[in-house]
Amino acid sequence: MTDLLKPKKTDRVLEIGTGSGYQAAILAELVDSVYTIEIVEELAAKAAVNLKRTGYDTVHTRTGDGYYGWEAVAPFDGIIATAVASHIPPPLIKQLKPGGRMIIPIGGQFMMQYLILVIKDFDNKVTTRQILPVSFVPLTGTH
Repeated sequence: MTDLLKPKKTDRVLEIGTGSGYQAAILAELVDSVYTIEIVEELAAKAAVNLKRTGYDTVHTRTGDGYYGWEAVAPFDGIIATAVASHIPPPLIKQLKPGGRMIIPIGGQFMMQYLILVIKDFDNKVTTRQILPVSFVPLTGTH
C-alpha cells in the first residue's frame, strides 16, 4: 500500500486508522509529515505516546472518524486507509491534492473487498484502479 502511494520526501500524507502507529512511523521515514487519525481513543492515545517517545515528531495524531479526513490540515499528497469502506469517502477525495494518490480498501465487511488506487490528476479528474482482493476490518464511525 505504501509503495502504491509513490511517497516523496516532500509529501504530506494522511493515514486513516493509526492502530499501533507502526504504519505512521514507516511513512514518517519516507515523507515530510504524516497526519494520522484513529477512531478508538485508547489506541490513538497509546500510538501518540509511542510515536513521540520514539522521536517521530513529524507524525501528528488525533482521535476521530477517518471517513471525514482532517480538513483543517488538508490538502494531502497521499492518503492511505487501513480499514474497508463501502465506498470512497467524498471528504477524502476533496482533501487529496491535484496530482495526489489514495489507497483504500473498498467493499463489504463480510463480502469481497478490493484495494483501490485513487488518482486525482492536475485537472481534479479522479480515476480509480482495482489492485487486488483484500480483507480489512471495517471503517467505523457515524457516516
